[in-house]
Formats: sequence, structure tokens, C-alpha cells
Amino acid sequence: MKKLINKIDDVVPEQLDGMAKAYPDIIKVHFNPDFVYRADAPVKGKVALISGGGSGHEPMHGGLVGMGMLHAACPGAVFTSPTPDQMHEAARMVNAGAGVLFLVKNYTGDVMNFEMAAELAAAEGIDVQNILIDDDVAVKDSLYTAGRRGVGTTVLAEKIVGAASEAGYSLKQMADLARKVNVNGRSMGMAITSCTVPAAGKPTFDLPDDEMEIGIGIHGEPGQKRMKMKTADEITEMMALSIIEDPPYSRTVREWDKDKAEWVDVELTDPPFKAGDQVIAFVNSMGGTPVSELFTVYRKLADICDKKGLKIVRNLIGPYITSLEMQGMSITLLKVDDEMLKFWDAPVKTPGLRWGV
Repeated sequence: MKKLINKIDDVVPEQLDGMAKAYPDIIKVHFNPDFVYRADAPVKGKVALISGGGSGHEPMHGGLVGMGMLHAACPGAVFTSPTPDQMHEAARMVNAGAGVLFLVKNYTGDVMNFEMAAELAAAEGIDVQNILIDDDVAVKDSLYTAGRRGVGTTVLAEKIVGAASEAGYSLKQMADLARKVNVNGRSMGMAITSCTVPAAGKPTFDLPDDEMEIGIGIHGEPGQKRMKMKTADEITEMMALSIIEDPPYSRTVREWDKDKAEWVDVELTDPPFKAGDQVIAFVNSMGGTPVSELFTVYRKLADICDKKGLKIVRNLIGPYITSLEMQGMSITLLKVDDEMLKFWDAPVKTPGLRWGV
């Protein structure tokens, strides 16, 4: 294992400390429990937006804290869910009285711990809601999930819903918007190498030089299939068509009902893409794939969308939801309306994403 680290136990705290020193005008870091939060938090009159998950996916989530995105992010150990006390203390730190919205990727540990944090916050009188992100079309009921995994749409939701907070949306309005982003977003990833978690000291899985894994998760979870390497165009077409031709996806999720003070079931269905839809196209590096190769993917993706009648109105290309040093990429398509597009274009200033400021 060759990594720029000191002691394995200090990997996450030292990375957080370095981030805080690099961007003191944007973020602060609280230790024990660990969380990143806006330097100007709590933001008076605004609903606080919080997300989190295992470290190793940077800049998501800690690098997406700041004006126009997250108010706080809770980093667990590498590829390990954060704990309820992290989320609870983060909520207390950034709550300005207008409520707190948790954006939760659909991984079993994240879901369970964010639910516990929501209950703790609600018991203290904080108006809270959890919205699940489950956009990965590759697999259902994987190693770490019941249902689809939460991946690339998370980044887009953090941007869009974060801008809605800046605009003064209520907690209910933000929850409705986050739910809308989730059901209109679909993603799929692939890998051509594994990655090495520092605590493990060896690659997460073996992948021969002439093979690739299609549909892999951001923690190295198995995908749909392993096959021989193909060209960039062939890989892009395989993944893009899996996303665009994905049929309606129905499921039941749990959301907090503040009036009943209990969890309730909510029925959701993701509508299919159709000709004439406007989309944001997100081509993401898993960490080890250079941006130059992502442009090759985007070139083919744009061609496929055009042939399918999808109009790409915005794009995001780069490493935003990574898997340490894994070579690979993911594609996310998000069908957008005027509301979502307005908030996508709104100013943002975070360590990992900024425009309009």
C-alpha cells in the first residue's frame, strides 16, 4: 500500500484538519464527534441541509459544504457510515430554527444512523426530515442496501436543494424538492481497477488487467457483471442505455412525520426518461480516472442523448463522488424542470464546487 498518510487511525482527522486549514472562510471542522459545517452557521432563517457517509468519496460530502450547498456533512471512517451522534451534533450546530433536512444515501448503515439522529433531534424540538437518495439502476438489494444504492444523484440533490435553502424554502418545500430530484435521477458506475482502504492495506477486490466491472458501487460492491475490457464508446453506450431505458421503479421509503412523531411509509415511483426531456448530465470519476478520459465518455453520452431525444441543458464533469483511487467512472442523468434548473444555476461556494460568486 502506497498512500500519502501517516498513521492509519489518523487518516480522517488529519484530512479534515487539512481541509479546515485550506478553506477557513468557507468551513469549520468539529472533532469528537467529527463533522464539517459552514463557517457562517447557523444561517439565520434558513433550513439546514445535512448529509454524510463514509470517508473516501471526497469531495462528497465535506467538500460540498458551503454557501448554496450543504450546511454540514458527517464523515465516517473510510467507507464506513457515520454515527448517530455525529449527525445529531451537526444538526444542533447548524439548526437556525427553521428545521433540518437530512439527505441520506441508501446504504443500510447510513439509513439506520440518520433515522436515529432524526429521532434524537425531534425529541429536542428540532423540526427534521429525512429524504432518501436511491438512484443506482445497476442492482437492487446489494451487499449494503435494501433497494437501490444512493450514488451520483446525491451530488446534484445537494446542489439543487442547497440553493433552495438559500432562497428561503421551508422544510416541507425542501423535502418535496429533494424527493423530486431523487425520483428523476438515475445513475450507473463501472470500474477498471480496485481501490485500497487504508485500514485493510490491500485492494478491496481483484480485477484482472483485461477485465472491468459494470454496475459497481462506490465502496467496491459487486456490480451487474464482470466482462472483458471494451472501448470507451462501448462502455458508455452500455451504461447510458441502462439508465435511459430503465423502466419505472416503484418502492416504499420511510420518512419522519413530525405531527405523528413517528416514521411513515411513502410510496415513490421513478418515471422513465422520454424524448423531449431536459437533463443534467453528470460524468464522474471514481478517483483514479483523469478528466481527459471523462470527456471521451461525455462525447459519446451527448451523442446517445441526442439520438434518444434527451436535451442536455447542463453538465458536470469531474471527480465529485469518488472511491479513493479507483479507476472508473459513473454516469448520472437527472431530468429537470424550471425549478430544478434555476437552483442548479444559483451561486455556490464550497471547497469542491463553486460558480456565480
